[in-house]
This record gives sequence, C-alpha cells and structure tokens, in this order.
Amino acid sequence: MPLEAWYMDSSDEDQRLPHKLSPNQPVSLDELKKIGVLHWKLNADMYENDPELEKIRKDQGYSFSDIITIQKETLPNYEEKLKMFFEEHLHLDDEIRYILDGQAYFDVRSACNRWIRIAMGKGDLITLPAGIYHRFTMDQTNYTKAMRLFVGEPVWKAYNRPADDFEKRQLYVASLQCS
Repeated sequence: MPLEAWYMDSSDEDQRLPHKLSPNQPVSLDELKKIGVLHWKLNADMYENDPELEKIRKDQGYSFSDIITIQKETLPNYEEKLKMFFEEHLHLDDEIRYILDGQAYFDVRSACNRWIRIAMGKGDLITLPAGIYHRFTMDQTNYTKAMRLFVGEPVWKAYNRPADDFEKRQLYVASLQCS
C-alpha cells in the first residue's frame, strides 16, 4: 500500500483519529519531497538483512540505529510520552524512522504552515529534514515498532515551537516556497 498523506482538519478530537478534511485533500509524495520529507517503502520482514535498507543507510550516512516499541503495555508513562511526542517541535538533525510493525502518524508543517498528516505503516521509512516543525502520534491501534536511525551518535534534543532562531530552522525555511 502506498504512503498516504493529507491536509488535516483543525478538530481537537482525539489525536489518534485520522483528522481528514471533508472532502479529503491528499498530499502527494512529490509535495512531501518539496518540503524535504523523503520516503522509501521497504520489506520490514527482512530489515535485519535487507540490502535495500543497507544501501539507503550507506547513501544517507545512517550509522546508528535502535528499535523502539510503542504500546501501553511496554512503554512506561505511555500517555505522558504520547503527549510529549505530540508537542510541535523541531530537531537540529534529520529525524529518520522506519516502521517495522504497526502504524502511526507523523504530522509536518507545509510550506504554507498547514498541518499535513502522514500515515505510516509497516515498511515505511521516512526522513524529516532538520528544522521542520513536526509531531508524532499513534493511530487508534496504539501500537508501532520502529527503527530509529541517526547520522552518528543519537541526538534526542527536541525544541518546541517557537524555535525559529536556530540556523537549521532558518535554512529550512529559506528552502521553501509557499504556493
């Protein structure tokens, strides 16, 4: 199944709902690429020995990885962590996630500052560029297993909005065109 993304509604309902506009306003992979979001579809069942994943890691310089399972039964303070992940923030490094099982959402800001929801499923690998405002949440299944990839040692620092004074944010914004 191809990656699905759409412009979000402004409802305050449960963040785990799809939040599609009516009618739906889909966002293409080309549109995501214009804001620096990259996507690959891989075979998650063979992630440990996948030559395609190894090529991406080599080409992109992803030298470190770990695996996290996000579900109520295994993640301490699950509800608090979800609230933290859902705070709008940016990083000074790219954020790279590969869904090995389950489902989740990444929300990113468009060039015109509208929320775009990206539905991630098994086999989706995504890169969010340094400086992009985003947030993460589960869907209603409340389960995902993801590989986190990094260039070099992991950097876990998130900067909640507003964080517009960072050079990475300014460089990112300069690369965008709102149309």
